[in-house]
Amino acid sequence: MPKKKLSPPPLARKPRADAQRNRERILEVAKEVFTRDGAAASLDDIVRQAGVGAGTLYRHFPTRDALIEAVYRSEVERLAAAEQRFAAKMPPLEALRAWMLLFIDHVAAKTLIIPAMDTVAGGSMRLIEGSRSLIHTAFVASVKRAVASGDLRSDTDPNDFVRALVGIFHTTALPGWEPSARRLVDILIAGSRAVSKRASTPSRVRRRASRKVREV
Repeated sequence: MPKKKLSPPPLARKPRADAQRNRERILEVAKEVFTRDGAAASLDDIVRQAGVGAGTLYRHFPTRDALIEAVYRSEVERLAAAEQRFAAKMPPLEALRAWMLLFIDHVAAKTLIIPAMDTVAGGSMRLIEGSRSLIHTAFVASVKRAVASGDLRSDTDPNDFVRALVGIFHTTALPGWEPSARRLVDILIAGSRAVSKRASTPSRVRRRASRKVREV
């Protein structure tokens, strides 16, 4: 007796546009509320400010931990996606600087939400470790483009930039860490410039990159 052919499994449905909008709105509001009120923030406040029902919240995020994790992962994904947008719109060196400044903004925002992240099973370090590859990939791609364009020295190691910027995490408890970190970006770039490019005006690169960061 011939075997019956198995039907292919049904394709997973894409979330409806309104469901996706609700999810994004919940994450946007939850980030603000958790940053302001910490892990004990009222989920009722999030529901009310997002303009959705409690059932909608729990369909997307069954637990408080799931919501906190999703908020953090969403921010990391936005940061990684910004690297691609900058690369498409800006010269390589400007794109690198703009993305590094955005990374500092990400660190500043994360220091505010870490108290909420620490309440999740495994703590904030588990979430940070889980997102490290996305950030590392974006860093490496941006530096490599600046090397390929001739803006940075050919022996520039992308991991040197990664190590320097990731070190910022260990300084956020110190006063004035954020302006210091922004100066570090310019020091790193200036020290890695190809000799033939060092005569170019760094202030122009700074102005363009800063303008693009504000547009994100």
